[in-house]
Amino acid sequence: MQRDKVKVKLSGRSASMLGCLWCRAQVSKKYSSLFCDATAVELAEKIDYVPDYSASDVPPFEGIMFNLFRKINQPEFGLFALRAQPFDDKAKEYIAEHPQASVVNIGAGLDTTFYRVDNGLIHWYDLDLPAVIDVRRQLLSEPERVTYIAKSLLDPGWFKDVTYTEDGVFMIAGGVLHSLKESQVRQFFSMLADKFPGGEIVFDAALRSDGGFITWIDMFPPEQRDAIRAAWMEALNDWWENAMKDWWEKTPQDQKDKLNEVITAFEIPTKPKGTKWSDLEAWWNHLSDTKKAGVSRDLMTAFRGRIGTWVPNDINEIARLDSRISVIDHFPMFKNIPRDSLGVEMRRFMDYNDSRGEASIIHLRVR
Repeated sequence: MQRDKVKVKLSGRSASMLGCLWCRAQVSKKYSSLFCDATAVELAEKIDYVPDYSASDVPPFEGIMFNLFRKINQPEFGLFALRAQPFDDKAKEYIAEHPQASVVNIGAGLDTTFYRVDNGLIHWYDLDLPAVIDVRRQLLSEPERVTYIAKSLLDPGWFKDVTYTEDGVFMIAGGVLHSLKESQVRQFFSMLADKFPGGEIVFDAALRSDGGFITWIDMFPPEQRDAIRAAWMEALNDWWENAMKDWWEKTPQDQKDKLNEVITAFEIPTKPKGTKWSDLEAWWNHLSDTKKAGVSRDLMTAFRGRIGTWVPNDINEIARLDSRISVIDHFPMFKNIPRDSLGVEMRRFMDYNDSRGEASIIHLRVR
């Protein structure tokens, strides 16, 4: 690949694919014996990310995590990229039995699974929104036997684009379904059963095993949380001062009004004195770290109701989404990842998550 930087403009949830790419690249560089994605490393070094908040009517919450991933040296952050390993394993198992299968990477972003599992015979389809596929084409041309599909996963038209189905259809949906509403997930599985009976899909899900809300920091062992909270606050302040300000300057007035309405409705003692950015900025700067964390959480909750956040209670709830779903396998995300080459803190993080069973890999068949 050429070494010149390529400017990439993305907004909203589409920008989260850069964080996923960054994680795979970091894990590949630090722990290549555990997981190696040379294409991700090259892409991460090639991209010059230019946030584009003008096209989004939702505040850029992805900027919090992206800042965290890029700026804070906490190796545990990259470990979520290791969900790619069980996806690879499941895909290779299916391809071994169906060597000319079609594999559909749903919500592909800048994922590079094809380069790791290709047997020289499969037909591969990378599915994502048009803006994302445009960026993908900027950075990765379509190899032989690979087709890019620029459509939403909820657009039934994409099924017709998968033209080779004689030897079965296998689908991967990494980091995708949790961004949908439950009704949309139900619709998605219903379409799969209608269009690809006998097809299989593997995806990750956050299972709400205790019936409560899972915060991101809860995924770390208790003894690691002080350092994570400090890292989170640094990223949170940077997000407000840069990403949110940029979004404010470019977003339509009705969206500014929406943000002000949401903040005014919060049950907190201190409110902004006005509706201009300077008022919001002064208000934010006077909040304690605890209040900032709460405000950011409440803002995400208020706005993400329009985007969706699917967190099923358990595997049985997933199976009940459609009577044609059968569960082939499910296991904690890090269950089959070797620990020997990792440090104590990394192993503790993985063991803690596996013991809670909330970050899980799910393998289904539709019939």
